[in-house]
Formats: sequence, structure tokens, C-alpha cells
Amino acid sequence: MEPSPPTSSNSRKFWLVFAALLVSLFLAIMESYAVSTALPVIVEELHSNDFIWVASAYGIASTVLLPLSGGLAEIFGRRPVILSSLAFFAVGSIIGGAARNINMLIAARTVQGAGAGGVFALTQIILSDLVTLEERGKYNGLFGLAWAIGGGIGPVIGGSLASPSKWRWLFYLNAPIAGVAFTLVLFFLQVPTPPGNWKEKMLRIDLIGNLVIIAATCALAIALTWGGTLAPWSSPRVLAPLCLGVVGFGVFLFYEWCWAAYPVVPLQLMSNRTTMSGYIQITLAAFININLIYYLPVYYQACKDASPTASGIALFGLSFSTAPFSILAGISIGRTKYYRPQIWIAWSALMIGTGLLSGVTENTSRGTSIGFQVIAGIGIGILYSAAYFPVLAPLPVTSNSSALSFFVFIRTLAQIWGITVGGAVLQNVLQRRAPGSLPCISSSTGNLAYSIIPCVATLPEPFKSKVRAAFAEALRVVWRIMIGIAGAGLLCSLFMKSLPLHTTKDENWALQDRKKLDNLQA
Repeated sequence: MEPSPPTSSNSRKFWLVFAALLVSLFLAIMESYAVSTALPVIVEELHSNDFIWVASAYGIASTVLLPLSGGLAEIFGRRPVILSSLAFFAVGSIIGGAARNINMLIAARTVQGAGAGGVFALTQIILSDLVTLEERGKYNGLFGLAWAIGGGIGPVIGGSLASPSKWRWLFYLNAPIAGVAFTLVLFFLQVPTPPGNWKEKMLRIDLIGNLVIIAATCALAIALTWGGTLAPWSSPRVLAPLCLGVVGFGVFLFYEWCWAAYPVVPLQLMSNRTTMSGYIQITLAAFININLIYYLPVYYQACKDASPTASGIALFGLSFSTAPFSILAGISIGRTKYYRPQIWIAWSALMIGTGLLSGVTENTSRGTSIGFQVIAGIGIGILYSAAYFPVLAPLPVTSNSSALSFFVFIRTLAQIWGITVGGAVLQNVLQRRAPGSLPCISSSTGNLAYSIIPCVATLPEPFKSKVRAAFAEALRVVWRIMIGIAGAGLLCSLFMKSLPLHTTKDENWALQDRKKLDNLQA
């Protein structure tokens, strides 16, 4: 394969397409984080305690369709898949804004999540089409900036709109922004469409593999959502879907590697230790990151009497330390061609940051806790920028699509695990530590944590002090678990090799002039 023309990444068309990718990615990220901050107010107005399902529906839908999104992009082309994803996201947002009950909101979040999953996968795949792995560092840094800004202002926007009726604008505002991204992609992402008629392309879809992975992911997510909250972990309601999900993943991989004619996850993705190390590392990093994003606002609202807006602002230590170090990591990898030292530094920072957070009590000053976030944010920023490199470096560039769709799949699946496991730990510790009878909470509620938060500030003593102490202790348990996970990430990182970065890209998906593209497809 000949080296790609160096000028392609400097063209006006390239930067317009890249802008569309950034806007799309930013939108999907911001929505997830904004809703997490406003969740207590939303579920209270809709007269429901199903806060976990509102969060998990988005994650489940975005996860289960990720492998399919990557496969469809290979079969039908990048452009129609990302356009469809943006349309789903916009429609789901409109439905969410109009939701009149919790079931309608969960349905809206499911449609949104389906669109977000396609956005997460296609933005990474399209970027890998446009630039070489050697060049990718600086662009990864800008993607990291989108993650940081979306994660940073999302909680603030969510907090500022966390009041009755206003929260609906969290959903409505997505539609025009999605429209901007849709327009940029429609007019400027001019890439070849794979040959073949509709019937031939449909036959290339790995229908059995996709159905198995969708069923397994849903079963696992249901088990994680119910466990410790709606039913004990030892209950058949939890154990049955948990076992089905685990077995389903095994069946999926066995089918993909032994029988699938067009596998969603080719065996070569698991054929070397460096790629495997990268996959494991992004799984663990995503698990930690989503816990920080979802449960740090809980600390400020429950233990510091912070409003949803103030708790979002207090999360700036995490969000805005992520951005510069994501960019610096990308630049350093691009210049040095090494990625292992940056990743080792990241895991060390995460261990230190979560270790410091595990010592935070209800009486710790807000400034001190924000400073601890900064250290954790450094680790997250570097990992989200650098973890692609050990995954892609050992593989041929023609494997980018399947490798990246699986990368985003396991990263998003880890977020489901993170939200539900963190929520289960928080719930279980609170049930043991919180006072047995609170003035504003029904004893029959299944989801104690988010039910208590809206009224902590108004609780009389000694209830208030006891509840604040219970929340702080529960969150310390969560952060201690994160220390162990960060340590496991550092250990896994020792198994990756230092490999050269690709200097070529897959020309089958290169940007084309409109006239040239028409001639190719004629």
C-alpha cells in the first residue's frame, strides 16, 4: 500500500468533516453527563424511582448496536450510517423533551442511545479513515477535548436546567445541534460507497452474531441494574440474566471465530497481546471514568448541600484537567512515536487520584476534593487519548473499522458496568448506614440514594448529619474499588509491546472531490 498523500488532512473539506465529527461526539457526551446531574429532579417530577433505568437505557442502547454500526459502515458506507445515527439521536431527544411519564423517558433515552452508539463508533472509524495512526495523536487530543468540554459543561447545563419543566430543554436543545452536524456530514463527507446491490449487502450482515450480542448485552445490563436494588444479588431475577449474559458473550465469540462468514469481531483482533492489553485498559478506564462522572455530583449534593448546578461546577476539577492532558498525550505520542510511557503515567495518576478521593469525608473541604479530582482527571485524559494506539498498532489498517467498533463497544459496555456496579455499592452501603426511618422518604422505595438526595438539605438533625456521613462512607467504598481497578489497569499495561505507528491509511475510504466521487461510482 502506498503512503497516503500528506495534504489530505489539511484541506478545507477535511476540517469541515472533522468539525462535524467533533460536534457529533460532543453532543452525545454532553447529553449523557447533563442528564446524570439532573436525574434526581427528573425522576422526582415524573413520580418514579427508576433512576437507574433512565441512565442505563442510554448506555444499553448505545452499546448493543455498536458492533452492528461498525458492520453496517463497512457494508453500506460511512455516510449513511452516521447520518442515520444523528437522526436517531435527534428524534430520541425530541421524544425525551416531550416525555410525560418515566416509561416514555426511558423509551426516548433508548432511541437516543441507539443514535449515540452509532456516533461513538463512526466518529472513530471516520477519523481512522482520514488520518494515519502516526498522525492520529493530535486529533485524538482534540477528541479528548470534546470529551472534556462535553463532560465539563454537561453537568453544569444539567444542573442549571434541573428544575421542574426546565429539564426538558436538556433534550430539546440537542435537535438543532444534531442538525448542524447532520448538514456538515451530508455535504462534506464525500467518501466511496461500497459496491453491490441491496440484497448482496444485506447478506453480508452478520445477523446471528448481532442478535446474540444484543441479547447477551441486554441480559447482562438487566442483571446489573436489578442486582442489589430491585432484587438481591442471589435472587433468580438477577442470577438468571447474569448467567445468560455471560454465556451469551461466550457463544457470540465462539460463533464469530468459528462460523461467521462476515464476523463482527474477527479473530485477529484477539491474536496479539498488545491489542488485547489495549482493549482491557480502555475497559477499566471507562469503568473508572463513568463512576467519577456519575457519583462525584452525588457527593456534592448529598454531603455539601450543593445544588445540581453547583455540583456540576464542582466537577470542573475532573473535566478540565482531562482536556489539556488528553491533548498533551496526543501531541507527545505524535512526536515521540511512543505510547507506553504516557499510559503508565496515566494509570499511576488514576491510582493516586482515586486513592486520595477514598479518604474524603463529609467534612473535607470542597477545594481539597476538587484538587483530588484533578489528579484523577490527568489519568483519564491521557488514557482516553492514548489507549487507541496499542489496539491499532499491531493490526493492518484495513482492520480499523472492526477494531474501533469493538473498542467503542467494550468501552461503552464498561460504562454500563460502572454505572450499575457503582450504584449498587452506593445503594447497599446506604441501606446499612443510613437511619432506618427518614421523614421525607418512604421505607418501601427500592432506590434509596437518589430518593434521599433532593431532601438532604431540609432534613432535621440528627438525621442530616447521619445521612451525610452515610453518603460519604458509601462513596469511599466506591473509590476504594476504583483504586484496585486502576492497579489492574497498570498491570495490564505492562503486557503491551512498543510497536511502530502506521504511516499509511486505507485508501478505500479516502475523502474524494464530488466530481471524482461521481466518476468512481458511475
